[in-house]
Amino acid sequence: MKVLLLSQYKHLEIAELPEPTPGPGEVLVRVAACGICGSDVHGYDGSSGRRIPPIVMGHEAAGRIAAVGSDVKGFAEGDRVTFDSTIYCGACGPCRRGEVNLCDNRQVMGVSCSDYRRAGAFAEYIAVPSRIVYRLPDNLSFAEAAMLEAVAVAVHAVSLAQVSPNSTALVLGAGMIGLLVLQALHVADCSRVFVADIDLSRLKLAQEVGATTVLSADAGLMEQVLQLTSGVGIDVAVEAVGRNETVGAAIESVRKGGTVVLVGNISPEVTLPLQRVVTRQIRLQGSCASAGEYPQAMELLATGAIRVKPLITAIAPLDEGPQWFERLHAREPNLMKVVLTPGVFS
Repeated sequence: MKVLLLSQYKHLEIAELPEPTPGPGEVLVRVAACGICGSDVHGYDGSSGRRIPPIVMGHEAAGRIAAVGSDVKGFAEGDRVTFDSTIYCGACGPCRRGEVNLCDNRQVMGVSCSDYRRAGAFAEYIAVPSRIVYRLPDNLSFAEAAMLEAVAVAVHAVSLAQVSPNSTALVLGAGMIGLLVLQALHVADCSRVFVADIDLSRLKLAQEVGATTVLSADAGLMEQVLQLTSGVGIDVAVEAVGRNETVGAAIESVRKGGTVVLVGNISPEVTLPLQRVVTRQIRLQGSCASAGEYPQAMELLATGAIRVKPLITAIAPLDEGPQWFERLHAREPNLMKVVLTPGVFS
């Protein structure tokens, strides 16, 4: 089968690998669409340490079941499906508590690190455990379905934020996850959602998908926040970048007793204003992947409560993957989400 292989850092090539065979409890999916995640771009250049070559990356995918392994029930060849990016064991303590994103034996598709190596979905076929597979609604295209992993991540993050109908929220970072968090906050009945970024094109997109107000992170962000909240601060801040400056800004922006949800994780370490957190009783909440929110995410997409079409920059053949990675790595303006199509849309 054809794959997009990261053979060395900053070098992708179209290669041929054997087609996988589904084992017991697995299904073989013919991939129709797979999104390029920001984590893949950071894996491409080696900055994350989570994509050690050689590796087939990709974990935001959808397609049709091509074959069913033994012991699989509820799925058949030809079913239109998507699947979680996290492969969890279902038996450890976190899994038994329903926290599958915290599984002690967790693996993520398209990731190779010091602990494990798991091939991803930048390929024509991928074998996955049936327990992480979800059947798609008929009105959801494969390209939209390739966004479900990111939508589920956003929905999970908002579930940790303790939002009420009178809440005011600030999303720091208008990238893909930030814009999905913005929409998920509205779904949770958050009354006002501000979005901050340094990129004007992304702020314009934030307005298009529902931001109450957009803020330039380069122009006195705290002064803007205080002015909009009568000097009190934000109830909930969702940090969707993962850098020292934005984490600090999130903490500074919330009111006493407010909540900061940390989603972005580009930097392995950041410095926290500890006294600010402690003396103002600020609640810090990390958000790791999704934890069973796929059915809810599918319903939100199928009903139009969350829109992803405005966020998809391009749908391109797998063969064009190398040049799209180069453009995304160069942070070309106006690029948001690129979806690769290893399979056939049908």
